[in-house]
Amino acid sequence: MEFKILLGDITKVRADAIVNAANNSLLGGGGVDGAIHRAAGPKLLEECKKLGWCETGKAKITKGYDLPAKYVIHIVGPIWRGGENSEEALLADCYHNSLKLAEEYGCRYVAFPSISTGVYHFPLKKASEIAVKSIMEFSKKNINKVAMVCFDDKTKEYYEKALNEYKNNIKR
Repeated sequence: MEFKILLGDITKVRADAIVNAANNSLLGGGGVDGAIHRAAGPKLLEECKKLGWCETGKAKITKGYDLPAKYVIHIVGPIWRGGENSEEALLADCYHNSLKLAEEYGCRYVAFPSISTGVYHFPLKKASEIAVKSIMEFSKKNINKVAMVCFDDKTKEYYEKALNEYKNNIKR
């Protein structure tokens, strides 16, 4: 599986599926969630209303509507509460469950944002390490390409470092 770290706007990525860092209601919000809802158009909200509540770490899928992606996978990341409330395991679940759902829908290229590192305050260093490990260790072979689409240079640097460290540890 090819894994790339990109700088850019996830709503512009031509992937089979993009992942939305959503809130539990799936009805839109700020950050990545709001940007995806705005770019996809009003039909996304209508479909999300039919999906109902989504638990933290779980994933649900909708059509991409006006986005260049065929699907949007909505994932609810954990809110950082100091690391004593299973936040790390829940974040790993986000990546695993997104990839599993993408595979079920025949997606071969999946693009992720940095989940929970915005308003949910998950420490970026720890989040990037969890994301890279979860993605790289996803054992299914039907997904050919995964991209981590970073909104800014600082986030991209953390993900590049985490990927390099992961690859170096594998070589040992």
